[in-house]
Amino acid sequence: MTIEHVGAGWRLLGGEALALLQELPAASVDAVVTDPPYSSGGMMRGDRTQDTKIKYVKSSSVSGQALPDFGGDTRDQRAYAYWCALWLSEALRVTKPGGICVLFTDWRQLPTTTDALQAGGFVWRGIVPWNKPDGRRTYGRPANTCEYAVWGTAGGRGNDDEYETLPGFIQCNTTRRRVHIAQKPVEVMRVLVRVAPAGGVVLDPFAGAATTGVAALAEGRQFLGFERDPEHLTNGAARLRQAAAEALPAADQGDLFAEMPGSAA
Repeated sequence: MTIEHVGAGWRLLGGEALALLQELPAASVDAVVTDPPYSSGGMMRGDRTQDTKIKYVKSSSVSGQALPDFGGDTRDQRAYAYWCALWLSEALRVTKPGGICVLFTDWRQLPTTTDALQAGGFVWRGIVPWNKPDGRRTYGRPANTCEYAVWGTAGGRGNDDEYETLPGFIQCNTTRRRVHIAQKPVEVMRVLVRVAPAGGVVLDPFAGAATTGVAALAEGRQFLGFERDPEHLTNGAARLRQAAAEALPAADQGDLFAEMPGSAA
């Protein structure tokens, strides 16, 4: 039985992303904005299979070491590409024609991610760097302080004059107070969820702490998220309830979820 949390303008389901994507109706979401577990942290398979705290948290960070681990982050590069092509092909099916898919990666997985986006059927359109001024630095070499939002469209985009112009570069420090190791800043996600039209549905198949949803509600969009880990599912639902209370009234959110999994319809 699928665990479900529901609120005004949002729905968060517990389970595996690929299985839940297959339950969604075709052309039912306006955009996919997500930060999948992209199995980075090193150049070799042994590096990638380490605990996420070893890979992504400073050993001196007491609060970071106290955060729960997250799964699905130990694939080698070929397995990661194949897995992404599977879920991205389903994401393409559920995205409305002309809708946008945005997914994060780092420099190690960037070539694989741009290939996987196209293997899934999206038209690759570009990369939006997220620069972290407080990111890690190493003496004697350029700093690896960027992550990258790879984006593409479900076919042609149509008349771009109907959409606002978004920045091609985002600068923002990392989130200090986190409930998830890989939690993105709300400020970064508020920029990216605006690829969906006002009132439209933003889907995040790997919701984690549900920051995409928090940003979507703040920007007047609706949110549908999936998360397989029970602890992160609970934390994400709590954050969404708070975000919904601070966002638009329920009467203004509409009901675009009538055909979604777990709905009463």
